[in-house]
Amino acid sequence: MEFTDTITTVDQLRELLAPPSEFVTEKESDTLDDHSRDFIGRSPFVLIASTDAEGRVDISPKGDPPGFVRVLDDTTIAIPDRPGNHRADTFENVLRHPFVSVIFLVPGTKFTLRIRGRASIVRDAWLRESMTVGGRTPEFALAIDLTTAFFHCGKCIIRSELWSSADGLGGRDERLLAEAMASQLADIVTTDEMHEIILDDEAKRLY
Repeated sequence: MEFTDTITTVDQLRELLAPPSEFVTEKESDTLDDHSRDFIGRSPFVLIASTDAEGRVDISPKGDPPGFVRVLDDTTIAIPDRPGNHRADTFENVLRHPFVSVIFLVPGTKFTLRIRGRASIVRDAWLRESMTVGGRTPEFALAIDLTTAFFHCGKCIIRSELWSSADGLGGRDERLLAEAMASQLADIVTTDEMHEIILDDEAKRLY
């Protein structure tokens, strides 16, 4: 689609959008304080943004029981790898372009925590063993040396009413996902086959 009225410079943008207030720009920190540590400890779900060699941005969700992201010191966190689809987009991206951003969410909480930093893939046994769940130890973890951490206000979550209903897709999550994937893989798998694959994967490969 071609648009006829676009913003192409920062000056044009700032004609429409006032500069952020001082407390917004100054709230960034290069270390994790007690509030950030507590929030990370309560978070069961994060989103990790990374960039591939061509500059394309990817966002990957990661989830586990609250506290699954380890705070190793004032500037370092580590996120375990769990069984997934083996695409490894984030990890391949980090090997080419190590800078990432992470958003932490806590269910029922309006605000979020945002972290930026330089990531590496680590296999230190002491760290991996501390991340063992159900007898399964991750093969590696994503360690992030942070450059920036700050809390983000809750207006987007309030507007979206994100936590107002636990109904989601009415209990049809797996079936609707199967329909979507089968339509993309029409020559490979049927909806019923994909549905069984998803249910089996969720039952047997969480860890």
